[in-house]
Amino acid sequence: MTIEIRVPQLPESVADAILVAWRKQPGDSISRDENLADLETDKVVLEVPAPANGVIKKLHVEAGATVKSGDLLAVIEPAAASASSSKPAASAPAKASGTTAATASAPPAAPPAAPPAAPSPVTAGSAKLSPSARRLVAENQLDPSSIPASGKEGRVTKSDVVGFLDKQPVAAGPRAEQRVPMTRLRQRIAERMVQAQATQALLTSFNEVDLTAVNALRAAYRDRFEKEHGAKLGFMSFFVKAAVEALRRFPVVNAAIDGTDVVYHEYYDIGVAVSTDRGLIVPIVRDADAKSFAAIEKSIADYAGRARSGALTLEELTGGTFTITNGGVFGSLMSTPIVNAPQSAILGMHKIQERPMVVDGQVVVRPMMYLALTYDHRIIDGREAVQFLVAVKDNLEDPGRMLLGI
Repeated sequence: MTIEIRVPQLPESVADAILVAWRKQPGDSISRDENLADLETDKVVLEVPAPANGVIKKLHVEAGATVKSGDLLAVIEPAAASASSSKPAASAPAKASGTTAATASAPPAAPPAAPPAAPSPVTAGSAKLSPSARRLVAENQLDPSSIPASGKEGRVTKSDVVGFLDKQPVAAGPRAEQRVPMTRLRQRIAERMVQAQATQALLTSFNEVDLTAVNALRAAYRDRFEKEHGAKLGFMSFFVKAAVEALRRFPVVNAAIDGTDVVYHEYYDIGVAVSTDRGLIVPIVRDADAKSFAAIEKSIADYAGRARSGALTLEELTGGTFTITNGGVFGSLMSTPIVNAPQSAILGMHKIQERPMVVDGQVVVRPMMYLALTYDHRIIDGREAVQFLVAVKDNLEDPGRMLLGI
Protein backbone atom coordinates (compact mmCIF):
# COMPACT_ATOMS: atom_id res chain seq x y z
CA MET A 1 0.00 0.00 0.00
CA THR A 2 1.38 3.38 -0.99
CA ILE A 3 0.73 6.86 0.38
CA GLU A 4 -0.04 9.80 -1.88
CA ILE A 5 1.38 13.21 -1.02
CA ARG A 6 -0.63 16.11 -2.36
CA VAL A 7 -0.34 19.89 -2.37
CA PRO A 8 -1.71 21.11 0.98
CA GLN A 9 -4.74 23.37 1.05
CA LEU A 10 -3.54 26.82 0.03
CA PRO A 11 -5.01 29.93 1.66
CA GLU A 12 -8.08 31.42 0.01
CA SER A 13 -6.10 34.36 -1.38
CA VAL A 14 -3.51 32.08 -3.04
CA ALA A 15 -4.62 30.36 -6.26
CA ASP A 16 -1.52 28.28 -6.97
CA ALA A 17 2.14 27.76 -6.16
CA ILE A 18 5.38 26.82 -7.88
CA LEU A 19 7.27 23.68 -6.89
CA VAL A 20 10.68 25.27 -6.39
CA ALA A 21 12.71 22.18 -5.54
CA TRP A 22 12.50 18.57 -4.46
CA ARG A 23 14.37 17.70 -1.28
CA LYS A 24 14.19 13.97 -2.01
CA GLN A 25 14.45 11.78 -5.11
CA PRO A 26 12.93 8.37 -5.99
CA GLY A 27 14.53 5.66 -3.89
CA ASP A 28 15.47 8.03 -1.06
CA SER A 29 14.32 7.27 2.46
CA ILE A 30 12.24 9.89 4.21
CA SER A 31 11.13 10.29 7.81
CA ARG A 32 7.78 11.47 9.05
CA ASP A 33 7.51 15.29 9.06
CA GLU A 34 10.72 15.59 7.03
CA ASN A 35 10.46 18.17 4.23
CA LEU A 36 9.90 16.62 0.81
CA ALA A 37 9.58 19.75 -1.34
CA ASP A 38 9.45 23.55 -1.29
CA LEU A 39 6.38 25.32 -2.69
CA GLU A 40 6.69 29.03 -3.46
CA THR A 41 3.61 31.24 -3.37
CA ASP A 42 3.53 34.96 -4.01
CA LYS A 43 4.21 35.57 -0.32
CA VAL A 44 6.01 32.67 1.37
CA VAL A 45 7.80 29.38 0.76
CA LEU A 46 5.81 26.43 2.12
CA GLU A 47 7.27 23.05 3.06
CA VAL A 48 5.57 19.76 2.21
CA PRO A 49 6.20 17.32 5.08
CA ALA A 50 6.05 13.54 4.72
CA PRO A 51 3.08 11.97 6.55
CA ALA A 52 4.98 8.78 7.46
CA ASN A 53 8.35 7.05 7.33
CA GLY A 54 9.07 5.38 4.02
CA VAL A 55 10.81 5.46 0.67
CA ILE A 56 10.07 7.80 -2.22
CA LYS A 57 8.51 5.68 -4.98
CA LYS A 58 7.66 8.29 -7.61
CA LEU A 59 7.61 12.05 -8.14
CA HIS A 60 4.65 13.22 -10.23
CA VAL A 61 5.63 16.88 -10.74
CA GLU A 62 8.82 18.40 -12.07
CA ALA A 63 10.61 21.23 -10.30
CA GLY A 64 9.41 24.57 -11.63
CA ALA A 65 5.86 23.36 -12.33
CA THR A 66 2.78 25.28 -11.16
CA VAL A 67 0.52 23.31 -8.82
CA LYS A 68 -2.80 23.84 -7.06
CA SER A 69 -4.34 22.62 -3.82
CA GLY A 70 -4.85 18.85 -3.90
CA ASP A 71 -2.57 18.13 -6.87
CA LEU A 72 -0.65 14.86 -6.58
CA LEU A 73 3.03 15.51 -5.89
CA ALA A 74 4.58 12.18 -5.01
CA VAL A 75 3.97 8.63 -3.84
CA ILE A 76 5.85 7.02 -0.97
CA GLU A 77 6.01 3.43 0.11
CA PRO A 78 5.56 3.14 3.90
CA ALA A 79 8.50 1.89 5.91
CA ALA A 80 6.98 -1.52 6.74
CA ALA A 81 6.03 -2.19 3.14
CA SER A 82 9.36 -1.07 1.76
CA ALA A 83 11.19 -3.25 4.27
CA SER A 84 9.18 -6.36 3.38
CA SER A 85 9.44 -5.75 -0.36
CA SER A 86 13.20 -5.52 -0.08
CA LYS A 87 13.44 -9.16 1.13
CA PRO A 88 14.39 -11.65 -1.67
CA ALA A 89 11.58 -13.96 -2.75
CA ALA A 90 11.35 -16.56 -5.53
CA SER A 91 7.97 -15.34 -6.66
CA ALA A 92 8.57 -11.61 -6.26
CA PRO A 93 7.62 -9.66 -9.39
CA ALA A 94 10.09 -7.47 -11.22
CA LYS A 95 10.50 -4.01 -9.70
CA ALA A 96 9.68 -0.86 -11.58
CA SER A 97 13.33 0.09 -11.72
CA GLY A 98 14.08 -2.80 -14.06
CA THR A 99 15.84 -5.19 -11.65
CA THR A 100 14.63 -8.82 -11.41
CA ALA A 101 14.22 -10.84 -8.23
CA ALA A 102 16.58 -13.85 -8.12
CA THR A 103 15.56 -17.39 -7.20
CA ALA A 104 17.74 -19.70 -5.13
CA SER A 105 18.91 -21.61 -8.22
CA ALA A 106 19.07 -18.74 -10.70
CA PRO A 107 22.30 -16.93 -11.46
CA PRO A 108 22.71 -13.37 -10.19
CA ALA A 109 20.54 -10.87 -12.00
CA ALA A 110 22.18 -8.83 -14.71
CA PRO A 111 23.00 -5.27 -13.73
CA PRO A 112 20.80 -2.46 -15.06
CA ALA A 113 21.57 -1.19 -18.53
CA ALA A 114 22.83 2.08 -17.09
CA PRO A 115 23.81 2.82 -13.50
CA PRO A 116 21.77 5.51 -11.76
CA ALA A 117 23.23 8.94 -12.23
CA ALA A 118 25.13 10.39 -9.32
CA PRO A 119 23.34 13.21 -7.55
CA SER A 120 24.03 16.56 -9.13
CA PRO A 121 25.88 19.17 -7.05
CA VAL A 122 22.62 21.11 -6.70
CA THR A 123 20.76 18.12 -5.23
CA ALA A 124 23.64 17.19 -2.98
CA GLY A 125 23.75 20.66 -1.45
CA SER A 126 20.09 21.63 -1.62
CA ALA A 127 19.60 21.41 2.14
CA LYS A 128 21.91 24.39 2.59
CA LEU A 129 20.60 26.56 -0.24
CA SER A 130 17.90 29.19 -0.14
CA PRO A 131 15.37 28.77 -3.00
CA SER A 132 16.73 31.73 -4.97
CA ALA A 133 20.32 30.55 -4.44
CA ARG A 134 19.38 27.04 -5.56
CA ARG A 135 17.99 28.43 -8.80
CA LEU A 136 21.20 30.33 -9.57
CA VAL A 137 23.33 27.30 -8.72
CA ALA A 138 21.29 25.13 -11.09
CA GLU A 139 21.39 27.66 -13.91
CA ASN A 140 25.16 28.07 -13.68
CA GLN A 141 25.95 24.39 -12.96
CA LEU A 142 27.84 25.24 -9.77
CA ASP A 143 28.99 23.02 -6.93
CA PRO A 144 27.38 24.47 -3.75
CA SER A 145 30.22 23.12 -1.58
CA SER A 146 32.65 25.46 -3.35
CA ILE A 147 30.63 28.59 -2.51
CA PRO A 148 31.48 30.34 0.81
CA ALA A 149 28.28 30.56 2.87
CA SER A 150 27.31 33.58 4.94
CA GLY A 151 23.78 32.55 5.90
CA LYS A 152 22.51 31.15 9.17
CA GLU A 153 23.78 27.64 9.97
CA GLY A 154 26.00 27.60 6.90
CA ARG A 155 23.20 28.37 4.46
CA VAL A 156 24.26 29.60 1.01
CA THR A 157 22.29 32.74 0.09
CA LYS A 158 21.63 34.34 -3.27
CA SER A 159 24.19 37.06 -2.53
CA ASP A 160 26.79 34.35 -1.82
CA VAL A 161 26.18 32.82 -5.27
CA VAL A 162 26.23 36.21 -7.01
CA GLY A 163 29.48 37.12 -5.27
CA PHE A 164 30.99 33.77 -6.23
CA LEU A 165 30.01 34.27 -9.88
CA ASP A 166 31.44 37.78 -9.91
CA LYS A 167 34.85 36.40 -8.91
CA GLN A 168 34.94 33.81 -11.70
CA PRO A 169 37.12 34.61 -14.74
CA VAL A 170 35.15 35.77 -17.76
CA ALA A 171 35.74 33.66 -20.87
CA ALA A 172 36.65 35.51 -24.02
CA GLY A 173 33.97 35.66 -26.65
CA PRO A 174 30.68 37.37 -27.40
CA ARG A 175 28.83 39.05 -24.56
CA ALA A 176 26.20 36.79 -23.01
CA GLU A 177 22.94 37.44 -21.25
CA GLN A 178 20.53 35.35 -19.23
CA ARG A 179 16.74 35.28 -19.20
CA VAL A 180 15.50 34.25 -15.76
CA PRO A 181 11.79 34.03 -14.90
CA MET A 182 10.69 36.29 -12.07
CA THR A 183 9.85 34.47 -8.86
CA ARG A 184 6.27 34.46 -7.67
CA LEU A 185 7.17 36.86 -4.87
CA ARG A 186 8.92 39.26 -7.26
CA GLN A 187 5.90 39.14 -9.59
CA ARG A 188 3.59 39.91 -6.68
CA ILE A 189 5.80 42.80 -5.52
CA ALA A 190 5.78 44.22 -9.04
CA GLU A 191 2.00 43.96 -9.27
CA ARG A 192 1.46 45.64 -5.91
CA MET A 193 3.90 48.47 -6.64
CA VAL A 194 2.29 49.23 -10.01
CA GLN A 195 -1.17 48.96 -8.45
CA ALA A 196 -0.25 51.43 -5.71
CA GLN A 197 1.14 53.91 -8.24
CA ALA A 198 -1.90 53.56 -10.50
CA THR A 199 -4.68 53.69 -7.89
CA GLN A 200 -3.37 56.08 -5.23
CA ALA A 201 -2.46 59.77 -5.32
CA LEU A 202 0.99 59.35 -3.81
CA LEU A 203 2.97 62.24 -2.40
CA THR A 204 6.08 62.24 -0.18
CA SER A 205 6.97 64.72 2.57
CA PHE A 206 10.35 64.88 4.35
CA ASN A 207 11.76 65.90 7.69
CA GLU A 208 14.90 65.14 9.66
CA VAL A 209 15.42 63.86 13.17
CA ASP A 210 18.28 64.28 15.65
CA LEU A 211 18.93 60.85 17.19
CA THR A 212 21.22 62.07 19.97
CA ALA A 213 18.73 61.17 22.72
CA VAL A 214 17.97 57.73 21.26
CA ASN A 215 21.69 56.99 20.92
CA ALA A 216 22.25 58.04 24.53
CA LEU A 217 19.46 55.75 25.80
CA ARG A 218 20.75 52.82 23.79
CA ALA A 219 24.31 53.36 25.02
CA ALA A 220 23.18 53.61 28.65
CA TYR A 221 20.86 50.60 28.72
CA ARG A 222 21.94 48.37 25.82
CA ASP A 223 23.77 45.76 27.90
CA ARG A 224 21.24 45.64 30.71
CA PHE A 225 18.36 45.49 28.24
CA GLU A 226 19.86 42.52 26.40
CA LYS A 227 20.68 40.73 29.66
CA GLU A 228 17.16 41.09 31.08
CA HIS A 229 15.13 40.63 27.90
CA GLY A 230 17.33 38.44 25.72
CA ALA A 231 17.02 40.86 22.80
CA LYS A 232 19.18 43.66 21.44
CA LEU A 233 17.96 47.23 21.88
CA GLY A 234 17.88 48.45 18.29
CA PHE A 235 16.45 51.53 16.61
CA MET A 236 13.34 49.90 15.20
CA SER A 237 11.46 49.64 18.51
CA PHE A 238 11.89 53.40 19.01
CA PHE A 239 10.55 54.11 15.53
CA VAL A 240 7.61 51.72 15.94
CA LYS A 241 6.66 53.35 19.25
CA ALA A 242 7.14 56.86 17.85
CA ALA A 243 4.99 56.01 14.84
CA VAL A 244 2.21 54.51 17.00
CA GLU A 245 2.06 57.64 19.15
CA ALA A 246 1.90 59.81 16.02
CA LEU A 247 -0.82 57.58 14.55
CA ARG A 248 -2.89 58.08 17.70
CA ARG A 249 -2.82 61.84 17.07
CA PHE A 250 -3.46 61.56 13.33
CA PRO A 251 -5.71 58.50 12.84
CA VAL A 252 -6.27 59.21 9.14
CA VAL A 253 -2.64 58.13 8.51
CA ASN A 254 -3.64 54.75 9.98
CA ALA A 255 -6.76 54.54 7.81
CA ALA A 256 -7.52 53.00 4.41
CA ILE A 257 -9.92 53.62 1.53
CA ASP A 258 -12.53 50.95 0.78
CA GLY A 259 -14.61 51.98 -2.21
CA THR A 260 -16.13 55.32 -1.22
CA ASP A 261 -15.58 54.74 2.51
CA VAL A 262 -12.65 55.60 4.74
CA VAL A 263 -11.91 52.80 7.22
CA TYR A 264 -10.33 54.12 10.43
CA HIS A 265 -8.41 51.33 12.15
CA GLU A 266 -8.61 51.53 15.93
CA TYR A 267 -5.67 49.17 16.32
CA TYR A 268 -2.03 49.44 15.31
CA ASP A 269 -0.64 46.57 13.26
CA ILE A 270 2.71 47.84 12.05
CA GLY A 271 4.41 46.24 9.04
CA VAL A 272 8.21 46.18 9.20
CA ALA A 273 9.84 45.69 5.79
CA VAL A 274 12.54 42.98 5.71
CA SER A 275 14.87 42.49 2.75
CA THR A 276 15.48 38.85 1.78
CA ASP A 277 17.05 36.99 -1.13
CA ARG A 278 13.55 36.48 -2.53
CA GLY A 279 12.57 40.14 -2.30
CA LEU A 280 11.04 42.57 0.18
CA ILE A 281 8.74 40.94 2.75
CA VAL A 282 6.62 42.83 5.28
CA PRO A 283 5.75 40.83 8.43
CA ILE A 284 3.27 42.47 10.79
CA VAL A 285 3.84 43.42 14.44
CA ARG A 286 0.30 43.01 15.74
CA ASP A 287 -1.07 45.42 18.38
CA ALA A 288 2.21 47.31 18.51
CA ASP A 289 0.66 49.88 20.84
CA ALA A 290 0.28 47.22 23.55
CA LYS A 291 3.79 45.78 23.16
CA SER A 292 6.85 46.79 25.15
CA PHE A 293 10.14 47.80 23.57
CA ALA A 294 11.48 44.32 24.34
CA ALA A 295 8.48 42.55 22.80
CA ILE A 296 8.78 44.63 19.63
CA GLU A 297 12.51 43.93 19.31
CA LYS A 298 11.94 40.20 19.81
CA SER A 299 9.15 40.13 17.25
CA ILE A 300 11.20 41.96 14.63
CA ALA A 301 14.30 39.79 15.19
CA ASP A 302 12.19 36.63 14.95
CA TYR A 303 10.42 37.81 11.81
CA ALA A 304 13.67 38.87 10.13
CA GLY A 305 15.31 35.50 10.77
CA ARG A 306 12.34 33.48 9.58
CA ALA A 307 11.72 35.77 6.60
CA ARG A 308 15.22 35.09 5.27
CA SER A 309 14.80 31.34 5.72
CA GLY A 310 11.34 31.37 4.12
CA ALA A 311 9.60 30.18 7.29
CA LEU A 312 7.00 32.92 7.77
CA THR A 313 3.33 32.03 7.55
CA LEU A 314 0.81 33.82 5.36
CA GLU A 315 -1.01 35.06 8.45
CA GLU A 316 2.15 36.83 9.61
CA LEU A 317 2.32 38.71 6.30
CA THR A 318 -1.34 39.57 5.96
CA GLY A 319 -2.98 42.82 7.04
CA GLY A 320 -1.19 45.74 8.62
CA THR A 321 -2.38 49.31 8.98
CA PHE A 322 0.92 51.19 8.53
CA THR A 323 4.42 50.22 7.35
CA ILE A 324 7.96 51.24 8.26
CA THR A 325 10.86 50.57 5.89
CA ASN A 326 14.54 51.17 6.59
CA GLY A 327 16.68 51.87 3.55
CA GLY A 328 19.38 53.22 5.82
CA VAL A 329 20.77 49.75 6.46
CA PHE A 330 21.92 49.76 2.81
CA GLY A 331 23.26 53.32 2.95
CA SER A 332 20.29 55.18 1.48
CA LEU A 333 20.36 58.83 2.49
CA MET A 334 16.92 59.71 1.11
CA SER A 335 14.15 57.94 -0.81
CA THR A 336 10.43 58.04 -1.60
CA PRO A 337 9.00 54.67 -0.49
CA ILE A 338 5.85 53.31 -2.14
CA VAL A 339 2.77 52.71 -0.02
CA ASN A 340 1.96 49.08 0.78
CA ALA A 341 -1.64 49.07 -0.54
CA PRO A 342 -4.36 49.04 0.73
CA GLN A 343 -2.62 51.03 3.48
CA SER A 344 -2.49 54.79 3.05
CA ALA A 345 1.00 55.69 4.26
CA ILE A 346 4.52 54.37 4.78
CA LEU A 347 7.39 55.79 6.84
CA GLY A 348 10.89 55.60 5.38
CA MET A 349 13.98 55.55 7.60
CA HIS A 350 17.40 56.34 6.18
CA LYS A 351 21.09 56.36 6.97
CA ILE A 352 22.21 58.02 10.21
CA GLN A 353 24.86 60.54 9.27
CA GLU A 354 26.70 63.03 11.43
CA ARG A 355 26.11 66.57 10.19
CA PRO A 356 26.78 70.07 11.54
CA MET A 357 23.64 71.51 13.09
CA VAL A 358 22.91 74.83 14.78
CA VAL A 359 21.69 74.20 18.34
CA ASP A 360 21.10 77.14 20.70
CA GLY A 361 23.20 79.37 18.47
CA GLN A 362 26.13 76.94 18.39
CA VAL A 363 27.28 74.72 15.53
CA VAL A 364 27.47 71.14 16.82
CA VAL A 365 27.81 67.73 15.19
CA ARG A 366 24.69 65.57 15.58
CA PRO A 367 23.59 62.11 14.31
CA MET A 368 20.87 63.04 11.84
CA MET A 369 18.43 60.98 9.79
CA TYR A 370 16.09 62.04 7.02
CA LEU A 371 12.53 60.75 7.40
CA ALA A 372 10.14 60.31 4.47
CA LEU A 373 6.39 59.81 4.64
CA THR A 374 4.72 58.71 1.42
CA TYR A 375 0.96 58.98 1.69
CA ASP A 376 -2.26 58.74 -0.28
CA HIS A 377 -3.26 62.35 -0.88
CA ARG A 378 -6.86 61.29 -1.50
CA ILE A 379 -7.49 61.08 2.24
CA ILE A 380 -4.36 62.52 3.88
CA ASP A 381 -3.76 66.24 3.47
CA GLY A 382 -0.32 67.79 3.45
CA ARG A 383 -0.98 69.42 6.82
CA GLU A 384 -1.68 66.06 8.47
CA ALA A 385 1.30 64.40 6.78
CA VAL A 386 3.71 67.11 7.88
CA GLN A 387 2.33 67.18 11.43
CA PHE A 388 2.58 63.40 11.60
CA LEU A 389 6.28 63.59 10.67
CA VAL A 390 6.84 66.33 13.23
CA ALA A 391 5.18 64.15 15.89
CA VAL A 392 7.49 61.24 15.01
CA LYS A 393 10.46 63.60 15.14
CA ASP A 394 9.44 65.02 18.55
CA ASN A 395 8.96 61.53 20.01
CA LEU A 396 12.42 60.43 18.88
CA GLU A 397 14.23 63.58 19.93
CA ASP A 398 12.59 63.38 23.37
CA PRO A 399 11.85 59.66 23.97
CA GLY A 400 10.44 60.46 27.41
CA ARG A 401 7.28 61.62 25.62
CA MET A 402 6.52 58.04 24.62
CA LEU A 403 6.95 56.78 28.16
CA LEU A 404 4.81 59.52 29.66
CA GLY A 405 2.21 59.57 26.90
CA ILE A 406 2.55 63.30 26.18
